[in-house]
Formats: sequence, structure tokens, C-alpha cells
Amino acid sequence: MLDFPAPALPTDLPASAEMVEVLLNISLSGMMALRPVYDAEGATIVDFTCVYFNPAAQQLLRLPARPAESFLTLYPTARAAGVFEFYRNAFRSGHLERRQNNYQQDGLDGYFLLVAQRQADVLLVSFTDTNDQPRTEIEQELRASQARELKARAEAETERNLLRAMLTQSPVAIALFSGDDCVVTTANELACSLLGHSPAEVLGRPLLEGVPELRGQGFIELIQEVARTRQPYIGTEVPANLLRNGRLETSYFNFVYKPLLGSRNEVLGVIDIAVEVTEQVVSRRQVQNLNEELAILNEELQASNDEFQSTNAALTLSEEALHALNHELEARVAERTRQAQQQQELLRQILAQVPASIATFAGPEHRFTFFNEPFQQLTRGRAELGRTVGQAFPEAVPQGFLDLMDKVYASGEPFVGKELPAELLDPATGQHGSFFIDVVYQPLRDDRGRTTGILAFVIDSSEKVRARQASETTAQRLRLLTDALPVLIGYLDRERRYRFVNHAYRTWFNIDPAALLGRPVRDVVGEQAYANTEGYMTRALAGERLSFEARMPYREGFVKHVHTDYIPDVQHGAVQGFYTLVTDITDQVLAREQVQELNEELAAINEEMLAANEELRDTNNRLSHTNVDLDTFVYTASHDLKAPIANIEGLLHALSEQLPAAARQDADIQQLLDLMHVSVDRFQRTLTHLTDVSKLQQAHAEPPEAVDLAAAAEAVRLDLAPELAATGGELVIDVAACPTVRFSPKNLRSILYNLLSNAIKYHAPDQPPRVRLYAHCADGQALLEVHDNGLGLTPKQQNKLFVMFRRLHTHVEGTGVGLYMVKRMAENAGGSVRVQSAPGVGSTFTVLLPDVA
Repeated sequence: MLDFPAPALPTDLPASAEMVEVLLNISLSGMMALRPVYDAEGATIVDFTCVYFNPAAQQLLRLPARPAESFLTLYPTARAAGVFEFYRNAFRSGHLERRQNNYQQDGLDGYFLLVAQRQADVLLVSFTDTNDQPRTEIEQELRASQARELKARAEAETERNLLRAMLTQSPVAIALFSGDDCVVTTANELACSLLGHSPAEVLGRPLLEGVPELRGQGFIELIQEVARTRQPYIGTEVPANLLRNGRLETSYFNFVYKPLLGSRNEVLGVIDIAVEVTEQVVSRRQVQNLNEELAILNEELQASNDEFQSTNAALTLSEEALHALNHELEARVAERTRQAQQQQELLRQILAQVPASIATFAGPEHRFTFFNEPFQQLTRGRAELGRTVGQAFPEAVPQGFLDLMDKVYASGEPFVGKELPAELLDPATGQHGSFFIDVVYQPLRDDRGRTTGILAFVIDSSEKVRARQASETTAQRLRLLTDALPVLIGYLDRERRYRFVNHAYRTWFNIDPAALLGRPVRDVVGEQAYANTEGYMTRALAGERLSFEARMPYREGFVKHVHTDYIPDVQHGAVQGFYTLVTDITDQVLAREQVQELNEELAAINEEMLAANEELRDTNNRLSHTNVDLDTFVYTASHDLKAPIANIEGLLHALSEQLPAAARQDADIQQLLDLMHVSVDRFQRTLTHLTDVSKLQQAHAEPPEAVDLAAAAEAVRLDLAPELAATGGELVIDVAACPTVRFSPKNLRSILYNLLSNAIKYHAPDQPPRVRLYAHCADGQALLEVHDNGLGLTPKQQNKLFVMFRRLHTHVEGTGVGLYMVKRMAENAGGSVRVQSAPGVGSTFTVLLPDVA
């Protein structure tokens, strides 16, 4: 029975509750009794409770007599359709109110005639539908328009749900900036997490207010530039200093800033889609640093959809009102369709730019319903709409991916996989390619929460995995290398705690290196040793590279003298710690102390040697006079011996003529005569060279003159013309870079003649000589070089090359004096001579002469 007063009945009828109940039960119209629900202030009706539905209402609405749910819970679309507002106004006015409504939502489909009036604290509603009556053409068009509107709303809702799922569940950071202050209008949780702040701190605020640490890093200027020029900006491995664990740390991102344009081509904001690649960048940079850090891609998404506004104009029974309502609904359908198309276009733009492979699958068989271009590229163009995963990628079945998708679809629980190995067939090569992927399988649900498909995010993490593997391999090699070195190698962070030590630490401190990690250096080396290096550590943490020696009393009975290098680890302008290289130099220090003692002893000896040097100076002066006397003697002796040797030569000729013919024909006698002639000739040449050597001292005393080097070289070429012709040789003179030198003209000619004639004389028997004279001037000196392709000299022969009368090749004429004189003339003038040679290749003689004109 109803708990409200029965209406007044005619006086000739009995007023009884039984009669009211019978009327309600036999009525062909639905009857409802609704009681209003007010807000906390008790002023506004926010819903109705269902007090009683008569049998007709129960049949029409397929509900019990007293439903437990509220009116708006049962019919949430009643607010947008205007029915809730009609009931609320009828209750407020207390008058009899009428309304017609075409209602095709919340499980109902009919054209309803509504009559409502307040009775005490309840609202009585009588309603019928016209489903069993013929509909006019206008009503049919109206229902079709509403059906199209419902379809457009459902499609828009599906896309909005997809956008919301992609925004909230995306493995990449997505945000949208609006206005000149770059207000963060939208950002998913991952974007807020990467920025180091909660959504409440970021959303709705200018970026630099929510994330003040970004000031001065250039990101605001980039966003404003993208909004101004409407040109996207792609950043790769861009560093950003953000809050991590309560302090600023450098992270790296790959991101895209892209302008979001409205239907009239106006800029609505800038989308930022980003991926943190700090691990990849750090891994790669570690590999580079050890053998010598992936990056971030940010895009932001505008995924705000205006709530659908549904307002139904009051319908009347007239055809004019129905026509007007039909036109209004057609306009609304067109607007919803435009919004849906705009959202679809926005979705396509976003999905095309997300730096991840995205696909959606429908049903338990996992049929492709969508995939973006990165997904198609990753799968080598093998994805096809309508095909199942097993059909498109049969090789994925034995790898377990299909089982994972089945589990997600059946359980409704998402799956997140990191660095999963995968293989795909490349149709172009017919070969299986191996790579690593990060996968998110997210169930897609309908409005009743049932799983209808799967949304897949796939990121190729092969580079990250390989970079880490390379880093681990390099780190292992580094460990093997450092453990093999006899020096202490370590790394201390800003808190002066060990983060790396090599095996040598075990030998010094009798502690396993792994047990040292994280321990303060003070605890390890001891107070006294720490005090000796504390100041150096402070300077290293300030960015100074240091090299020093110190006495380190590590513990009783264990004292070391060490040479230490501190090398700061500077990353993006901030010192993160420093590397330490400690070398034991105890033996060297003790030896140095011994050397110091010896030096003190030597100082006393040096004083004694000063006096001895004075005596030596006097002796040298005397020797100089003696050398002059010897040169004079050599010159005189060689001059005086010329006449006797000439007499001997004459006597030999006379003897040869006086011998009988038979004796001259005797082979032994003739050999003796030939040997005597050869000896006389050799003796005469020796006297000539001795005379030349004795004149060197006199030539040294001559003042240098400006000599035309090219003319002197050409004169020597003329002297050597017969030898060049006989051997088929070639002499190239290139002295334009140093045309004039200050030197004794006679000595310069002798140097050139000896070097060039030797180059021709000692040529290789299987090829003609090729000789080149080259000269250039630098730093007040003249450098002469003679290159040849002759016999060449071994290192042992080169050591004997400038010794007087020393001949290294006996197959040609010579006395072994020429090169001695070249060396003596050059050194007397303050110059030098050196040779580079190899057997079978040739020789290069280099003469350095001072005082270039």
C-alpha cells in the first residue's frame, strides 16, 4: 500500500484504500510515486527515490513495484533528455504538468506521454507509450534522428574512452600546454611523474609555476616557438634537470612538441609526447667513457572532450513542433558527427606521432581493429585489419605472446613486460629478425565493464638492451683490467663514499672490495691518513684535477708514501664525485732520500771539482795550442813527404825501364811492380787528404760569407757530369727555399761535393742513381738534405760512418776521409750531420748549418 493520502473521491463513491489499489492495479497507464532527494543544504532536488510502481508501470519499465535504485540511477540519461527537470519543476509548482518525450536510452525505446503533479511530499506520475500506435512520418524521422544521435554519441564515447585509456595507460608521457604561460591543461600520471611533481602541483598551472626547476633550461621558449610558428619540434636525448629523490638530477628525453590546431586552424595548444631515455643515454655514455648516456621524446596530448549537451525542446502534439524538434535533433547529430570526426582526426594525429607502436585487437581471437605506422614498421608491414594475431604472425604463437593476450582478455588484468625477446619474419629477406620489446597489454572494456578487446603498446627496446649489455661487458672488462693493475683505483661520490674499488684494495686493507662499497673513505683509510688528504678531496669535489704525493699512515705498522691523482667526474656542469688513482712510491721516496744524502755529499765533491775544472781549462788551452801545432806538423810532414814519394815513383819508373825484357815479362816481377805503383798512389792520396784535414783548422778561422747555394750546387753538378753520364744517373737540385747561406765557400763546396759524389759512387748496381739535394731555412738555420736510392747502410755501419780512413764499401775507389771532413767542417761551424739509411732502400744525409743570411 502507498504511504500517502488518497485523493478526494466523489461523494457518491466509497473512499477506501481498497478502491485506490484496485484502480492502480487495473489502470492501463503506468503510475509512479517518486519522493525527492535534496542536497546537503536541503534546497536543491538532486534525485528521486522510487516509492511505488503500479503493475502497468512494472510491465512497461520491466521493474519491481519498489525498486531499490534511485530514479537517476535507473535512468541516467533522463537528466540530458529533460525528463528529470520536468519532474523537478512539476514538484516545485504543485500544478498538473504534461510532457511528451521520445526516449531511446537506458533500455527504453518509445514515445512517452507524461502527466505529473505533486501530492504532499511525493510526485505522482502517469505515463503511457505509443509503441502500439501507428507513428506519423515526422515521428519516424524524429526516432531516426535520435537513433543517429545515439550512434554518434556512442562512437564519440568509444573514442573518448580510447583516448582516455591511451592518455592514462600510455607508456609515454603525454601533456598539453595552452597559452603564452604554457598552462598544463592535461597531463597523464607518467608525465607528472617524469616532471617530479604530483598532478595537483602541475595541472591547471603555468609550467614554470608547477615545475620551477625548468626555468632557464629553454623548454618554455621551445613550446612558445612551436605555438608561434606552428612547426613541430623534435628533441633527441635532450638533458633536463628535474627533481629526483629530493634533489636535482639530470635526465634525458626524446620528445615532440606539436601544435594542436582547431577546426578553424587556430592554435589550441602544444602537445608534448615524451619518453625518458636516461638509462639508454647513461648506458651508451658509460660505454663511450670506458672505451674512450637514449633519449627523450616528449609529446603532449589534448584529450579534453566537452560533455555532450542534450536539451530536448518541449514537444507538442502539433506537427509544427515535431518538425522543429526533428530539425534540432538533425543539427545535433551533425554537430556530434563533426565532433566525432574531429576527435578521430585528433586521435589519428596523436597515434601517428606517439613514439611507440600501438594496436587494438577485438574479441577473444584478437583481431586487428587499429594499428599506427610505427606498429606497421615494427612488424615489417604484416599487420592487416580484420586478421587475427595468429594469422598475421604465426611465429608469435610459440613465443607465448598469444597466451599472454588470452590471459589479459580472460582475466581483465593488464600485462606489462620489459625487454622481452622476440623474433619476427622479415618478408623481404625470408629471415627471422631478433630484437627486444617493452609491451603493455591493456584490456578494453565496454560501458558494462566487460572486456571486449586489448590495447597494445609496444616499444622496441633493442638499443637499450644492447647498450646495457655492452655497458656490462665493458664494465666487466674494466674490472678485469683494473684488478690486474698494481695501483689502487677507486671512485668516491659527493658523500666521499666508495662506489668502485679494484682488487688492489684487498692487498692494502685486507677487506673484500665488495665490502668497501658504500663505506666512507675515512673509515677505510683511518683518521691520520684521511687528515692528510681531506683538503685535496674538497678541492676535487669543487672540480679541480689534482696530482700530489703524501705520506699515508693507514694503521700501525703500515705506512705508505703514495702518489695520488684525483680526477673529478663532471656531468653537465656538476661534480658527481671523483676518480682516485693511488700508486705506491714508498721505494722511490726512500731512494730519493738516499739520493738527497748523496747529493749533499756530491755538493762537497763539486766544490773540489771546480778547482779541478780550472786546471782542466788550463790543460785544454794547452791542448788547443798542441792541436794547432799538430795540424801544422801534419801539413808540414805531408808537404815534406811529397818530394821523397815523387822520387820513389820516378825510381820505380826507371827500374821498370832498366829491367831486361825477360824480367819485365815475368808475372811475379810485374805483380811486384804493380803493387809498388799502387802503394805509391795510395800514399800520395793519403798525403793529399792529410793536407786537406790540416787545412780545416785554418778554414774554420775564416769568416763566413754569403754564399749563393744554388750556384755552388750547380758548380758541383758540372764537376760530377761525367759520373752522372757514366751511370745514367739523375741529380735534382731544389734549394729555392734557402737561396743564400753564410758559410765558408770552400767548405760548403767540399760538403756538397763529398755528399753528392758519394751518392753517385755508391749507387745500387741494378738501377741508376737518383739523387736529390733539398734545402730550406728555419729558425736562423739552413738544413741541407741529400737523398739517394743507393746501397744503404746497416745500423752497425752507420756507427762507423764518420771515422777517418774507415771505408765501408771496397768495390769503388776511396780513402775514407770525405765524410770525416764533412762532419768536421759542419761541427767546426756549430752545425751537425746525421744520416738515415736502410740497406737496399738508400740513404738521407742531413747537414744543419747555422747563421742563415
